[in-house]
Amino acid sequence: MTHQPQAALMLDIESTTLSTEDRHILRQREVCGVILFARNIEHPEQVKELCAAIRTVRPDLLLAVDQEGGRVQRLREGFVRLPPMRSLLECGANSELLAQQCGFLMASEVLAVGLDFSFAPVLDLDYGASEVIGDRAFATSPGEVTKLAAAFIQGMNEAGMAACGKHFPGHGYVRADSHLALPVDTRSLEQIRQSCLQPFIQLAPSLAAVMPAHVVYPQVDEQPAGFSRRWLQDILRGELNFNGLIFSDDLTMQGAACVGDLRARTEASLAAGSDVALVCNDRASAEQALICLQQRKAAPPTQRLAAMRGRRLAADVAAQKHKACAALREAGLIA
Repeated sequence: MTHQPQAALMLDIESTTLSTEDRHILRQREVCGVILFARNIEHPEQVKELCAAIRTVRPDLLLAVDQEGGRVQRLREGFVRLPPMRSLLECGANSELLAQQCGFLMASEVLAVGLDFSFAPVLDLDYGASEVIGDRAFATSPGEVTKLAAAFIQGMNEAGMAACGKHFPGHGYVRADSHLALPVDTRSLEQIRQSCLQPFIQLAPSLAAVMPAHVVYPQVDEQPAGFSRRWLQDILRGELNFNGLIFSDDLTMQGAACVGDLRARTEASLAAGSDVALVCNDRASAEQALICLQQRKAAPPTQRLAAMRGRRLAADVAAQKHKACAALREAGLIA
């Protein structure tokens, strides 16, 4: 008996409402979810209506967004403007509590409009070199990142949201932006283990999903981490015993271009061990990825996907949100 491969596709839509073309592609069984961007978002009620419309087409789809805080916050109008995670470290003894409150507030607001999860937290270290990471990182040291990210994840979980750690095994050391180029991290595996990999090692049991980086670590593998069986199978699955969902980073990014066209990128990502190919901002590319999955006769990784589904908000969520806002406002982190 042959084993049916398991894989799926997450894609985006063009506007604030669904088009006929959107509805058609979302009905394909290989599609497991939708990620929203700023162009899809106007205000909370509109997002609720959009999420409801998507679920009318496919109730099982996962709905996601990038809502980290700071520079990366797609939901803005009618939502609390969260601080960059790097600012939490400046709060001294209260930093862990405030990180937990940030996690709860972010998750509760995302869940309230019908989305399932945010691609968060960022587990990269801030070495001061990477502008694309920078203050998105909690701190410069592995211990501080682990401590604050653990508190943030606790807050997310308390609100009913699963966590997705990114960008495995660490994007913060390299200067290049993988949206625009292919960064190369020349450190040894042991150097990476003792630094960038530590938050992933320590927090793996708390993560329901991981997103690898479009970064090459040539002393470990010649392929970027998201296309590397060494990183995804041997290290993430084998050494870290991670059994959650692996999302590729966006396969249309320039950091993925070294692998070939979109079909080659999709094949390579899934062959390396990704469960979900993420394809954004290019419907033609998403269609290529879909054809690739259909030809592979892949079935969605149902159990791992289910772990990312947003859970019901707590009855006292309003009171908890008020408490979180008060604490963050007193610390000067939100207006």
